[in-house]
Amino acid sequence: MRELSGKVAVVTGAASGIGRALALRFAQEGMALMLADVDPGGLAETASMAGPKVLTQITDVSDGMAVQHLANRAFGELGAVHVLCNNAGVFQGGHMWTRTPEDFTWTLGVNLWGVLHGIHHFVPRMIEQDTEGHIVNTVSVAGLFAAPYMAGYTVSKFAAFAASLSLAQDLALTGSKLRVTALCPGAVRTRINRSERVRPADLTVARTRDDLESLDIIDSALTKGIDPARVADLVVQAVHEERFLVLTHPEYAGGLRHQVEVLLSGGLPPLPDYE
Repeated sequence: MRELSGKVAVVTGAASGIGRALALRFAQEGMALMLADVDPGGLAETASMAGPKVLTQITDVSDGMAVQHLANRAFGELGAVHVLCNNAGVFQGGHMWTRTPEDFTWTLGVNLWGVLHGIHHFVPRMIEQDTEGHIVNTVSVAGLFAAPYMAGYTVSKFAAFAASLSLAQDLALTGSKLRVTALCPGAVRTRINRSERVRPADLTVARTRDDLESLDIIDSALTKGIDPARVADLVVQAVHEERFLVLTHPEYAGGLRHQVEVLLSGGLPPLPDYE
């Protein structure tokens, strides 16, 4: 998409972090916005910062009906959707064998089903518009590299990357005007290390030692992370250039090449550097 001014963008997880940065960046481009999150206060703050052409909707993206309502409002009140950012995400750490069904229900619900619900309820209508459009799925570098202490998060993000790639291939095969970006950030100064604040009560479990240790690792990485505004700039550039994969840290490209080489040799890839 070459021209964003006058178009419509939908951003989930817009109350803070990358979602807020995306909203503000799209507003600078002259776009009308539909912003969603489960945090009413943060969402209202983002809306006040983004300007007058903003609608908001409290939305739990793990709930398909809630995402359908979000889509109905966006298309009904704004007339169209040209950029969809399935950005909402949560973090759950710990070793694979200590993670509970509740942990995976939560992380997969937001990080994977949030993307799937967005695709299901927005993309068919975006195709019917028969205009240029773009879907940006916030995956993570954890969707490309697996590491210890990140079991639930990594599983959900690998799946989100697969969903993004499958969507892009399907759209290309059918000759659609829509394009897809898999956004794979590394350490970014966000509040994803405080995801427990929005965890549903019925999916809350006792914290384990390895879970808490994972937070120490994430806390340390985030303090040295890049500004979310930099990520938003990369996303706008990717939309303009119709780029599928966006890596926020240049060193990840070399890491990917090395990972493939090690896998092809039958070995276990080395631990990635998420900073």
